[in-house]
Amino acid sequence: MGKKYVNFKALLAILLVIAIFPWNHANAEVAKTPSFDPFEKSIEEVAKALKSKQITSEELVEYYLKRIEAFDKQGPTINSIISINEKALETAKALDAERKSKGPRSILHGIPFVVKDNFDVVGMPTTAGSVALKNEYPIKNSYTVQKLIDAGAIVIAKTNMSELAASYGRLGYSSFGGLTVNPYNLNRDASGSSSGSAAAVAANFAVFGLGTDTSGSVRGPANVTGLVGIRPTLGLTSRSGVVPSSLSLDVTGPLARSVEDASIVLAAMAGTDKADEATKSANKHVQDYAKALDASSLKKARIGVAVDFFGDNEEVDAIANEAIAKMESMGTEVIRVKFSDRTKYLWTPALGPIGDAEFKSQFEKYLSTLPAGGVKTLEEVIKISESPEVLNSKTPVNPGRLDGLKTALEKADTLNSAEYKDIKEKLIPETRKSVEKLMKDNDLDAIVFPTMSCPASNRFDKEDPTYVCNAYDTYAASYVASTTGFPEVTVPAGMVEAGVPVGISFMGPAYTEQKLLDLAYSFELATKVRTAPTHTPNLNK
Repeated sequence: MGKKYVNFKALLAILLVIAIFPWNHANAEVAKTPSFDPFEKSIEEVAKALKSKQITSEELVEYYLKRIEAFDKQGPTINSIISINEKALETAKALDAERKSKGPRSILHGIPFVVKDNFDVVGMPTTAGSVALKNEYPIKNSYTVQKLIDAGAIVIAKTNMSELAASYGRLGYSSFGGLTVNPYNLNRDASGSSSGSAAAVAANFAVFGLGTDTSGSVRGPANVTGLVGIRPTLGLTSRSGVVPSSLSLDVTGPLARSVEDASIVLAAMAGTDKADEATKSANKHVQDYAKALDASSLKKARIGVAVDFFGDNEEVDAIANEAIAKMESMGTEVIRVKFSDRTKYLWTPALGPIGDAEFKSQFEKYLSTLPAGGVKTLEEVIKISESPEVLNSKTPVNPGRLDGLKTALEKADTLNSAEYKDIKEKLIPETRKSVEKLMKDNDLDAIVFPTMSCPASNRFDKEDPTYVCNAYDTYAASYVASTTGFPEVTVPAGMVEAGVPVGISFMGPAYTEQKLLDLAYSFELATKVRTAPTHTPNLNK
């Protein structure tokens, strides 16, 4: 009898285990599902969710990888991502463990971001969009990427770009990455050259992104994808470990979905880098921009509206004028101002010649920092770009870009020319003084204008008859900050009928980032015009 009793007891135990196991297993699966939805969330919101254990960094990385898989190479095929960081999940797990044992390093701890593919990231090739550089693996991270990694942020992917940071009519196209399209309208481009980072952040493939800006390459893409983009003062952020375009003009800057997020990233990435002479005084100027943001700044501001950059597209003009009227209704004093004839269009007299003169020597100096055995000269890049293998591929080098490389090769000797020295020693300083005088004479806090005078343009391989632009150069406004080295912040202002965003810019003298961000923040909160692109919806809904 005792033996039968023991067997019955054992059987009862087994039945209990069988009954309970599925319930426990189901709850274990539920427990793995985060209670936090990262879609369109800010850095602060994500950081709070990580702190309260509503989500882990590992789950965040998995979330963004799923979105990339769903929307980047299939579905709408945004094609913003050029390579995935295979160590992103491993890094996220380590940062989750570190958070448990030591706490977060910063607000960016465990937060994924994307990096334009001209920034060096260890373990990933730096192609700058060129098929000639597809096997170039750097031995150290770029300074700005390393600063963000030190703050606990996670590189989840590298993004496509206009090849070697110049578009030549094919905005966001490269021989290595193909064409990035605008997540708001698949028939329009995402501008250039930081198209991939902008499209990826707009499509919620990461919390924020990094770009570079020479003549508008952060501001243009941010403008057409509904983002905040910052071109910092030249010398506030480092360019070391970044494929150069023209170091007299190049800056690195953030792309984000809000002014606050962009401000957080700017503060984290800025600072003095011994490897970049231009940043020697950066540490004196870096601030905790997000902490000091002033939502009421437009109530007491005096703004100059640059009338030179209106008149190329009725919809853009209407959005910009509505934005200015909104500022006035908030108490902003608005003064119409005009730049000098030369300052209105600076590509031909300044940016073009500087870029042609500097590119070869600076590009080859960068190539010399990469491991032996790879491409080391501009001539080699041109030779590979013209090879039958590349010319007959699905994504040959943009013919215009190839011609541009050949021009840079021919004009490399102009680095010591009288024309180049005149631009550097006279034209640029005089332009700075001219803009500073305009602001001082009118007692301005900032100068405002449409970031681009026309909306996002047609992608080069498709016709869109709804696109209207009467501009000689829709990027002309961007050249003022590029030439002077002054900061500019673009913020969403509205959307045209074609469904693509339009932004306005706030520009000011050197190291006035805090004031510009305050104004942009005040405008952003008052208008709240940004919406997520419909082509990359929330997978959790």
